[in-house]
Amino acid sequence: MILYREMNRIIDTHTHLDEVENLGEAIAQAKEAGVAAIIAVGSDIASNVKTLEIAKKYPGFVYAALGWHPWYIKESDIEASLEFIRANMDKAVGIGEVGLDYHKRVRVVADKDLQKRALRELLKIAEVSDKPALIHSRYAWRDAYDMVREAGLNKAVFHWYTGTTSVLRDIIDSGYYISVTPAVEYHEEHRRAVKETPLEQLLLETDSPVVYARGRAGEFKSSPADAVRSLKGAAELNRLSEAEVAARTTENAGRLFGIISQKKS
Repeated sequence: MILYREMNRIIDTHTHLDEVENLGEAIAQAKEAGVAAIIAVGSDIASNVKTLEIAKKYPGFVYAALGWHPWYIKESDIEASLEFIRANMDKAVGIGEVGLDYHKRVRVVADKDLQKRALRELLKIAEVSDKPALIHSRYAWRDAYDMVREAGLNKAVFHWYTGTTSVLRDIIDSGYYISVTPAVEYHEEHRRAVKETPLEQLLLETDSPVVYARGRAGEFKSSPADAVRSLKGAAELNRLSEAEVAARTTENAGRLFGIISQKKS
């Protein structure tokens, strides 16, 4: 897979394209904004199926990651969900979105033990396939990190990280990545994580179509084009040029997901 990189061409490494309205328009806007590729993540079997269909429709631009989001984990779905992902990993560039979520509303549906059982098996798939895991870790930062390390993964992204500095240091020391979302414009914990992570371990993302700044002035529903906001926020926070951050994060994503990035001849 060849991806040509130009100045300020960026990659949105985490987007729920199966949930984006007016997908064709969103893709066109992303390209116009400078997005050179998108990693589309799945949340459950139905989401994974649709994500694969979207990646097939936009070859060389959309790449699928197959996942099982902790919000959707059910005991009855374990065997079918894992089997679908195993059977289709040859069509994917990563495992995601997967992880742990200890918010009380989530634990009512899937308790900690069930989430850990599912994640353990998902991380085995990532390890066997040698593909990166895109990790959701809300209020479960230490457990999520420990499970990734115990699984022996060499490649992982802790998406939209807002956790403790101690876990962040371990993530960095392990060579894993942190992804920058548009929340870098206002969310102090996320801003801290972005500032403390070396540029060679940063990626850009939008988590579209999530709503940012909810309840604040400037609230907006995101789309892949908003990866530019992630870029600008990371550059401003770290006092770097947008060109430098774009080039490095695109290189990081290309290497991590097996997308070869090079200049046009």
